[in-house]
Amino acid sequence: MAWFRFHRTSTVARPSRTRYVLWALLLGFLALNAVAFLHAWRFTHFTDEPGTHTDNPEQLSPLDKTWVLLTGIKNPKPRNLVVPAFAFRTVTIPSPNGKLEGWYSPVDNARGTVALFHGYTSNKSKLLTEAGTFRQLGYSVLLVDFAGNGGSEGFQTTVGFRESADVKAVFTFLQEQGSTTPIVLYGASMGAVAILRAESELGVRPAANIVECPYGSMLQTAQNRFGSMHVPAFPMANLLVFWGGVQNGFWAFDLDATQFAKKVTVPTLLMWGEADPRVTRTETDAIFAALQGPKQRHIFPGAGHEPYWRRYPQEWQLTISGFLQQL
Repeated sequence: MAWFRFHRTSTVARPSRTRYVLWALLLGFLALNAVAFLHAWRFTHFTDEPGTHTDNPEQLSPLDKTWVLLTGIKNPKPRNLVVPAFAFRTVTIPSPNGKLEGWYSPVDNARGTVALFHGYTSNKSKLLTEAGTFRQLGYSVLLVDFAGNGGSEGFQTTVGFRESADVKAVFTFLQEQGSTTPIVLYGASMGAVAILRAESELGVRPAANIVECPYGSMLQTAQNRFGSMHVPAFPMANLLVFWGGVQNGFWAFDLDATQFAKKVTVPTLLMWGEADPRVTRTETDAIFAALQGPKQRHIFPGAGHEPYWRRYPQEWQLTISGFLQQL
């Protein structure tokens, strides 16, 4: 009888432990999704609060990294703090994402017009050095804040997806100015991906592209950010991309610059920094190989995810001017 009681008790206990394990797994899964949902919202929505954006992952201390992983990043809307030293006029450009603010600076006897597009958590004032260089080379320039950034409407960013519609709106605006000179598109990081998608999916056809450090895909760039924090990327990177797309109304796993590049047929100059912690050599190689038109690539040793003119001012300018002279 004692054996029977023991046997019966042990068989009842096993399903109970299984239920506890299943509940623990379910709660853990829900907790991971809750954290990913919060991170995705913070990553794709700016706030109107003052302050600065959370530092890049590679710049954070271990304690700061832990805090960011638990609470998400600080993401105040980027603001333009300086204006061009050259002559310009402020223009408003309608886009499906809201009204865009741009600084338009034509030059006499222009060889063409360069539209400049900034990266994530940035704004048009961060591209004034690049714009000044293009003006010196004889090009009119148009610097634009993507929707949600700087002086443009909104507080939302999709890291290249909806921004491609802004690229198309700017391209249409320049066409409507009546100039017959070529239109060149310049973009850094997110801006570069938005340019490639605008050409691949939205029918934009400029005379040429100059793109700096475009990321390979949204999933890859999320994985790279976790890698910069020395944290395992799976499954949080995948959940972050999933919820970021759901919150903003698109399938973020299809935000893939390598696939976009397969439909880009115009001359393209691709630049990359060899020490970039957020865009890998593999990503850059794949994008460059996928480009279908005439193409050039230039790699800057020791440069990270940053404007290349800071470390290599002469080399950067010569690379751009040499490319433009061949158009």
